Amino acid sequence: MSITSIQFVILGISAFVLAGFLTWPVRALAVKLSVMDLPNMERKTQKEPVPYLGGVAIALSVIAVTYGAILYSDYTKVTFPLVTYALLPAAVLGLMGLIDDIKGLPALPRLIAQTVVAILVAIFLLNRDLKAFSFGNQLANDIVVVVWIVAICNSINFFDNLDGGAAGTVAVSTFGISLIAANQGQELITALSVVTCGATVGFLLWNKSPAKIYMGDAGALFLGVLVAVLTIRLNPGIAPQFNSIAILPMLLAVPILDTCIAVFSRLRRGISPFTGGKDHLSHRLMRKGLSKHNTAFCLWGMQASFVALALIVYQFSNTLGTPGVVLAGVYWLGAFVWFWRIPSTDEIQ
Repeated sequence: MSITSIQFVILGISAFVLAGFLTWPVRALAVKLSVMDLPNMERKTQKEPVPYLGGVAIALSVIAVTYGAILYSDYTKVTFPLVTYALLPAAVLGLMGLIDDIKGLPALPRLIAQTVVAILVAIFLLNRDLKAFSFGNQLANDIVVVVWIVAICNSINFFDNLDGGAAGTVAVSTFGISLIAANQGQELITALSVVTCGATVGFLLWNKSPAKIYMGDAGALFLGVLVAVLTIRLNPGIAPQFNSIAILPMLLAVPILDTCIAVFSRLRRGISPFTGGKDHLSHRLMRKGLSKHNTAFCLWGMQASFVALALIVYQFSNTLGTPGVVLAGVYWLGAFVWFWRIPSTDEIQ
């Protein structure tokens, strides 16, 4: 199997165009069905109702372009099951997110469903040696994969709290994944990353501030599972293994940071981590005086800087690998402290 650079570009552009096009009828359907995010809670930042279901356009674009490319190629029997291991669990949780967007689901059933899907993904990935790392113990591998998938799934879902914030950040992350995967000859990972990047950028045309539509849980959970699996499958192939593994959270550093800030802040205040609030990175930046537009650019820029560090660690592993990992860790901890010192809404009331 060999995919040329031009073909990768075509895949990305196809996903971009399709997502941008499909978002229009999906938005119209959401308005017709009254599937709207209403500004009826203190934590809501929009002033007018905004349609949900944008995630449907993202998921359909990624699935259609990916399987369309597979059917067009001569390697259907080889690539179809490998791609399905990533897209099927993403679609399942995306469907659950869609139900949540329309009817609303309690936090516990959602968490249980995420865990079950993560366990099934771990079994298929590990039994078929489709992971990029090994800790020398199957149980340890299982636990790491399950925790990673559930954590990233919830991180992307938590992070979807700002016009364009999650879509733009996922686009930056998947672009970084595609660069490393392409250099390592991991063509399927590259293709899926490029398609995901293109679809999120296409959706971003509608989702940037002021957002005309939100991706909702359908999109956030779909993307969460997908990027979690892509990072698990990504094999930077550098030594020592710690540096190779460290690249994975660097590629999703800002959503992880957002989740840690929100969860630890809520636990400190004695409330459930799944309780919504204005204690995310975006809310704290806006509390510092940034507009929604500039806040999104700030978060994209932060994620881009972590991706740049990951690329440096990968490209110059023999000389700058370990210093790059240390720098990324210090940068992340410094950002955590800085954001932590900005009070949440509940703390200043």
